Amino acid sequence: MDRMAQIDAMGDPLANLNRIMNWEIFVPVLDRIPRKEPKGPGGRPPFHPMFMFRILVLQSLYGISDEQTQFQILDRRSFHRFLDITEADTVPDQNTIREFRETLTHAKLFEELFATFTAYLAERGFITRKGCIADASFVEVPRQRNSKADNEAIKEGKAPEEWERHPKRLAHKDLDARWTKKNQQTFYGYKNHVNVDLESKLIIRAEVTNAAVHDSQALDTITRQGDPETSLDSGYAGKPCADILAAKGIPAQVCEKGTRGKPLTPRQKRSNRSKSRKRSRVEHVFGFMTVSMNAMYKRYVGMVRNRASIILCNLVYNMARTEQIIRLKILGRATPSLG
Repeated sequence: MDRMAQIDAMGDPLANLNRIMNWEIFVPVLDRIPRKEPKGPGGRPPFHPMFMFRILVLQSLYGISDEQTQFQILDRRSFHRFLDITEADTVPDQNTIREFRETLTHAKLFEELFATFTAYLAERGFITRKGCIADASFVEVPRQRNSKADNEAIKEGKAPEEWERHPKRLAHKDLDARWTKKNQQTFYGYKNHVNVDLESKLIIRAEVTNAAVHDSQALDTITRQGDPETSLDSGYAGKPCADILAAKGIPAQVCEKGTRGKPLTPRQKRSNRSKSRKRSRVEHVFGFMTVSMNAMYKRYVGMVRNRASIILCNLVYNMARTEQIIRLKILGRATPSLG
C-alpha cells in the first residue's frame, strides 16, 4: 500500500473537503481581484487566483503563518493533492502568499467570498432556518505593553506623538485592538460576532469589532427581518436588544440575568437551562475554531487585516462543517449535497 493510500485509509480531511467543494462558485469574486500592470516584458507569470485562494483556505484551516504555509506545501503530500500540484511545480513563497491576502483584504473580497458560499449553502438546503443562535467570542492578538498615556491617546483615536516620529515602530502597534475583562479574565484584541443556523451549526452572518464592544451592540448587524426564533445568552438581555428583535419580527429565547440583590429564581434557572440546550450549540462552532483551526489568536496588526482573517476563518469553518454534515449525514435523510 503506497503512502497516499495509507493517508486515505486513515482519513484525509483535505481530500474529504476537496471531494465535496465546488470551487467554481468563487470564480466571479476572484475575477474582480485588481490586476497589477507588469513592470516590464518577461518574468514569471502570476499564480492563478483560485490556486492562491485555496492556499489561503489551507492556511486558515490549520492556523499557520505565511512561512509555515510555504514550508508545509513544499513538505506535505496531502497539501500537494489538495492544491493539485506535483513536486516539480513551483510553490509561491511567503511574500507572494502575504501579498495575495493583502490584495483580497484591501479589495474587501473576503466578505464577498463568505457571502457567496453562504448563499450557495442556503440554495441547497444546508441552512435549514429552523432557528438561529447569536453569540460572540474573543479573538486575541499579541498584547502590547504601552504606557498609560499611550493607551489614553489610542482610546481617543490618536497615535502617540512619539510613535508618529518612528514609522517602523508605529507599523507594529495595533491602534484598533482593545482591552476588556470577562469573568475576571483579561482579553486584548477583537471579537467575532456570529449568527449561526441552529440545526446545521453553519455561520450565516458575522461582524468583527474590537474586544471592548459588548455582544449586544452587534446584534442589529447580524440579524435580519424575518429571521427564525433566535436563542441568545444573558448578554443580550434588556430592552435595547428586545426592541431590535421585536422590530425585525424575530421571536427570541433570551437567557435571563440575575442582578445584585435580585438573584434568579428557581423557575428562571430552570428556564435558562432549557434555553441553553439550544443556545449552547454555538459553543461547538467556537470550539472547532479554537481547537482544530487555531483561529482565536491572530498575529496581524489593525482592524482591516484582522477583520479579513476572521471573516476568512468563518468561511473556512463553514466549508469544514459542510463536509462533516455530508459525510456524517447530520441533517438526516434530507441531507443535501453541494453537487
